[in-house]
Amino acid sequence: AQQAFFRIGTGGTSGTYYPVGGLIANAISATGPAGVEGLVATATSSNGSVANISAISSGASESGFTQSDVAYWAHSGTGLYDGKPKVEDLRLIATLYPETIHLVARADAGIKSVADLKGKRVSLDEPGSGTIVDARLVLGAYGLTEKDVKAEYLKPGPAGERLQDGAMDAYFFVGGYPTGAIVELASTNNITLVPITGPEADKLLSEQKFFSTDTVPEGTYKNVGETKTISVAAQWVTSAKQADDLVYKIVKSLYSDETQKALQAGHAKGKLITLANAVTSAGIPFHPGAEKYYKEVGALK
Repeated sequence: AQQAFFRIGTGGTSGTYYPVGGLIANAISATGPAGVEGLVATATSSNGSVANISAISSGASESGFTQSDVAYWAHSGTGLYDGKPKVEDLRLIATLYPETIHLVARADAGIKSVADLKGKRVSLDEPGSGTIVDARLVLGAYGLTEKDVKAEYLKPGPAGERLQDGAMDAYFFVGGYPTGAIVELASTNNITLVPITGPEADKLLSEQKFFSTDTVPEGTYKNVGETKTISVAAQWVTSAKQADDLVYKIVKSLYSDETQKALQAGHAKGKLITLANAVTSAGIPFHPGAEKYYKEVGALK
């Protein structure tokens, strides 16, 4: 059988994309429990959504993970991609799980609401990340801009270290809970999650359809109570140039009983990578190979 290589661009090694990508790659490869014959899938670390879409677009990667908002902006040439060429070939393989907008704050920083960020030292994540765009949208919903906060532009790892040292008051992180870096931070420091709720959040949800309401359960992070917030969706995307038959086989493998068991056992977010979630939040067209499978099993009409 001919070997096919299929890279999955993920994110930083301390986030959620990287371990989930590794699980999926192992499962769908020829050596996996219900793998695709001749397939060698690998998860590669990257700078996240934007970098992954860029790699797919240039042919440097076959597929990658992205936030649903970033995929929508890329395909439509809006938001983060305003004034840039549309990535018209971008296609959806599957929606994987919700990615929660975490607004992490030092417990002693007195931040109870997004509005309290005014004048505080806040990290919005790196330029070119999906998180920074969402952070700006959230600030905007509460009548703030970057100029109203002492903005810094750090990845969540370094931002957490600065929070720990008392050099930072809060930072934004978009990712599936529980996320390792925040679990670690909460185990040795008093932190809070700031709720993103109220009329401001409701208005944001009505304007930006890629956001949904979300709740981080009590005890997800040490000494942090239940927190109402919003989320985007983690999606696995590819190019329309990828062969229909290959993508069909990959999706069939992903939702096989054997792969589903491996995902559920392997990561907290693996339990959410279900057929029911696969076809939600689709802001861009499905790849024809994926669509064929979803129609066959009745997930899509």
